[in-house]
Amino acid sequence: MKPTVEIYTWDHCPYCQRAIQLLDKKGIKYNRYRIDGDEIAREKMAVRANARRTVPQIFINDKHIGGCDDIHALEEKGELDRLLQ
Repeated sequence: MKPTVEIYTWDHCPYCQRAIQLLDKKGIKYNRYRIDGDEIAREKMAVRANARRTVPQIFINDKHIGGCDDIHALEEKGELDRLLQ
């Protein structure tokens, strides 16, 4: 079964781009939600992300992973591939 990956972003966010580059490099398909200036969407994201309001916020199979540093830390530890299976 393919994982469901979701990422909340702003268009000109370097951390968002870095997280997306990692997903693209791994060939992972994801749903991207661009929330620039949309406070309602940002609030919905914050509810899902344990009150985190920064971007990106990443979810794998509806589990909150965190942001850019978090997904890269998982990759460095070799744990990201397990979550993406």
